[in-house]
Amino acid sequence: MRLKLGRPDIANYRELFDVPGADPDAALSVTWLGVSTLLVDDGATALLTDGFFSRPGLLDVALRRLTPSDSRIDYCLTRAKINRLAAVLPVHTHFDHAMDSGIVAARTGARLIGGESAANIARGQGLSADQIVVTTSGQDLELGPFTLTLIESHHCPPDRFPGPITAPVAPPARASAFRCGEAWSTLIHHAPSGRRLLIQGSAGFLPGALDGRRADVAYLGVGQLGVQPQDYIEHYWEQTVAAVGARTVVLIHWDDFFRPLTEPMIALPYAGDDLHVSMRVLSRLAQRDGVGLHLPTVWQRADPWI
Repeated sequence: MRLKLGRPDIANYRELFDVPGADPDAALSVTWLGVSTLLVDDGATALLTDGFFSRPGLLDVALRRLTPSDSRIDYCLTRAKINRLAAVLPVHTHFDHAMDSGIVAARTGARLIGGESAANIARGQGLSADQIVVTTSGQDLELGPFTLTLIESHHCPPDRFPGPITAPVAPPARASAFRCGEAWSTLIHHAPSGRRLLIQGSAGFLPGALDGRRADVAYLGVGQLGVQPQDYIEHYWEQTVAAVGARTVVLIHWDDFFRPLTEPMIALPYAGDDLHVSMRVLSRLAQRDGVGLHLPTVWQRADPWI
């Protein structure tokens, strides 16, 4: 089979970049910062998934050892106005999610919360032991006004670097050192507003894992989803969006993460994904179920509950 060249044009979906901006006094906001990095903030307490800002180029990932970029991390933290976090939450531990997590936690005074694999990345980056929290699936963690629950999930196939990280990963390190580790469905409940959020960072699922859970809004990872069979995409929707009863879905992890956040967002190339396929199937499912389907705007402080 011939390799399809090029990439989907996200301009085809310009009408879906319509998540409402958050008012200054919004009860809760979500800011997308590329891939599955999301800042969830109520103005007093903030959580951050992943914190992946270095975004090394494709040749660096393929041929070289990776080192977090201090300048890119600092730029992104400054632009997003992040100076203090309650927690950094890697959705799994591939480099495009967890490569910067320990450093971001150290810079912001956050606890890094995840499985043993995430803890080993943090240890390799010198994060202090009192800032590392190893949790288990289904455990509720209280973080100020937030209740955080990580639920065991699966990575979208193919997982190029499967398995746990069993020893600290100190930079510089090959991309292959960042094995998948524990993959999570991240559930966040903001008690003061009653708002509930699901963050599904990878387009994988564990059947039945989210049964009985609830979320009004789902940020749904679609990386590699477009190269899956249609029935996989349909099952993914059922096991995430439908399982939690979300009425609003915002699609993430479609951007080309080999480009820095200072450049315009473009979709992953066809060699790794096909966003058109994902959009065609997900749009049909959203219309069938009466669910609002959206795409996020990078850096925008958004209120998807409006």
